[in-house]
Amino acid sequence: MPRRVFLSYHHRLDAYRAIQIRESGLIEPTDLASDHVWACISRAGDSAVRRWIDEQMSEADCVIVLIGQISTGRQWIDYEIQRAWREGRGLLGVHIHNLKNHYGSQTSKGPNPFADLAPDGVRGVLEGSVRCYDPPYLTSSEVFEYIRHGLADWIERAIANRRSDQTWPDTRSAKTIGAAGAVGGTAINVIR
Repeated sequence: MPRRVFLSYHHRLDAYRAIQIRESGLIEPTDLASDHVWACISRAGDSAVRRWIDEQMSEADCVIVLIGQISTGRQWIDYEIQRAWREGRGLLGVHIHNLKNHYGSQTSKGPNPFADLAPDGVRGVLEGSVRCYDPPYLTSSEVFEYIRHGLADWIERAIANRRSDQTWPDTRSAKTIGAAGAVGGTAINVIR
């Protein structure tokens, strides 16, 4: 049975990089949002964005944060990370700065988005518990192959890690969090 996965990313800057991951042959996209759909959702306000994220993430086993140059500290990426953690979903990060964008450009490596978040008021919990994968290559094609070859295993490890951290799903916290940045996220299925 395929794993349902939610991709969290900075929509404006990293959408093309996210498309490369979605179209890798390992995933079956569901509920993809075009630029027009994203614009409509974001113009409808924070509650509409939160509702869309919540609906997309509701059936996901795992959330993958695609870490670009400025992913850290983005309102909706932080919301997606904290929601995934709070709900006991598998959670992992993948640095995508060396994948080319639609202009054929790469960017600088962004900081770890898990480092400064404090779910349940405890700083450092995510950084110590969530694995970030940083492809050790400089060319976009090698980075893509590294991600493509590792993605299914990384997802399974993230899910197993969260399940070993808690009783699934009985210990999920009911805390709420605040939400200010670019919208991004897509639910996908991983084909095994």
